[in-house]
Amino acid sequence: MNPSFGQGGPQLASIGQGSWNIERAPRREAVAALRRGLDLGLVHVDTAEMYGDGRSEEIVGEAIAGRREEVFLVSKVLPHNASKAGTRAACERSLQRLGTDRLDCYLLHWRGSYPLAETFAAFEALRAEGKIRSWGVSNFDVDDLDEALKLAGPGKIACNQVLYHLRERAIEHAVIPWCEQNGVAVTAYSPFGQDDFPEAASAQGRVLAEIALAHGATPRQVALAFLTRRPALFAIPKAAKASHVEDNAGALSLRLGEAEIARLDAAFPRGPKQRGLPML
Repeated sequence: MNPSFGQGGPQLASIGQGSWNIERAPRREAVAALRRGLDLGLVHVDTAEMYGDGRSEEIVGEAIAGRREEVFLVSKVLPHNASKAGTRAACERSLQRLGTDRLDCYLLHWRGSYPLAETFAAFEALRAEGKIRSWGVSNFDVDDLDEALKLAGPGKIACNQVLYHLRERAIEHAVIPWCEQNGVAVTAYSPFGQDDFPEAASAQGRVLAEIALAHGATPRQVALAFLTRRPALFAIPKAAKASHVEDNAGALSLRLGEAEIARLDAAFPRGPKQRGLPML
């Protein structure tokens, strides 16, 4: 059974599809990759108005055309658009680019100068009108989450989308426990890092390769299985090629044993708690 996306939210596969920088790939190839992901059950599709100045949303819109009912569609509003009126206008623009009448979840991309209460009021109004079905936040640390929960009340914040990969595990100290305690899904963006996935010849790469070999899997599938090892955890790797999407989807059936998780934990230590939340 798939885990729930937030308190009382829909059940989703733990692996979805990101679209950051997808506009840099050949459009036909990117659209085909997203559609292949849907075929394989990767129905959580994430985008944002910021990505390619809306071009990512347009590509996602083309990919999901005729298949909207299959998709759990997420987009984000930029902080400088996150006033009450600005949030509504940004949402309308995203819906137009995506070719749909609703988002399944709408996120504040990161905190800006507008009060959270103003943005959340806009989210609630959009939800009441059926333009979004749920809402959440991105790049929020525990202090931000505490404030958000106080303003919104229990059960309203669907997710917190944050940077999380094997070499960046800061959210495990406090953010993940907070979200688990409060029924908020954690969505890992850039789950392979930014062009720094462990090389096969490195000590870390060898650990991944040995665990992968034991499962008939790939190192990236092992990484995704580790990052989504708990029910509240989801990941949205970007893949602009169908072959990469197929590799990502293979992680859905991979279950790591306790000894393997401990081995990865040792190979990729989370380190001490940092001040401030890392983000890209």
